[in-house]
Amino acid sequence: MRIAQLAPLAESVPPKLYGGTERVIAWLVDELVALGHDVTLFASGDSKTKGKLHAVWPRALRLGRRGVDPSAACALLIEAIAEHARDFDVIHSHVDWLPLPVLSRTGVPFLTTMHGRLDLPGLCDVVGRFPNAPFVSISDSQRRPLPDANWIATIPHGLPGDLFRPCYESGSYLAFLGRLTREKGPEDAIQIARAARMPLRIAAKIPRAETAYFKKKLEPEIDSENIQLVGEIDEIRKQPFLAGAAALLFPIDWPEPFGLVMIEAMACGTPVIAYRSGSVPEVVEDGVTGFIVDGVEQAIAAVSEVGRLDRTRVRARFEERFVASRMARAYEGRYRELMRAHAPLPMAGGD
Repeated sequence: MRIAQLAPLAESVPPKLYGGTERVIAWLVDELVALGHDVTLFASGDSKTKGKLHAVWPRALRLGRRGVDPSAACALLIEAIAEHARDFDVIHSHVDWLPLPVLSRTGVPFLTTMHGRLDLPGLCDVVGRFPNAPFVSISDSQRRPLPDANWIATIPHGLPGDLFRPCYESGSYLAFLGRLTREKGPEDAIQIARAARMPLRIAAKIPRAETAYFKKKLEPEIDSENIQLVGEIDEIRKQPFLAGAAALLFPIDWPEPFGLVMIEAMACGTPVIAYRSGSVPEVVEDGVTGFIVDGVEQAIAAVSEVGRLDRTRVRARFEERFVASRMARAYEGRYRELMRAHAPLPMAGGD
């Protein structure tokens, strides 16, 4: 198949540092190429891929020149796929809603994977204007706010099986990995670690908009001994960070669409202690790959129980459920279904 992949332009594919969506796209493209498909990635020019790269903007917006209008960059992305749509058998968009007016008029089969939260005002109106546009969710929980959308599948994220080396020894600290925003639960993570008398290592970026929150709520708690801020880490440093942890804390307070860090921890053999929110019950198997808890007190109790979980089993369940090759085959199946649905009907024979 000739497949186009449309990526967001905020980060390169894969991203230099933070950027879950762009990492998933990179893994998907590489796996599709391994399956023998001709894949073109429409992305920023500093992206790297085993497919063909169609650069629509010189550099990822986050790392590029300040003051660039992201709408201008997105306009070029949409124009690029409009111009080249007929070169492909199927188009896969990861850019949410903006390309829908163009994709719906190309005559080429397409689908959109939604990567973000969908409980926002106005989205029902958009879905109503594109009733036939096919969507893929990354968890069943994610799609609940928009039940009338044309959902054709739920396909969980997957990452390469050899990306992280598992560690089957008990870890010596608790880990927190993610953005330092209130909804990700860093305050609860600190409270849990202190009450459980376990060191906490925080690997996270501080979003510019959250600087005041960090200064007021988090910085006073960071003592560089029991509570350590490691900072934002890349793919290489992530493996030892997660593998050396007794558990990953995931005390979220928002409808998490998937939570890539949970399966990254599992790939390292590290159990996950997560609040019962969003996709968590679909990703974590309670008592097998971690514990699903309701609040701080249950999380504290769970910390004392992680030692009884079999870290080899945590890794095994990751391999069974969340490897990138499984994700790619699931998308491959959806592509074929869309192509069959768009195929012209055979002409009736005549006398």
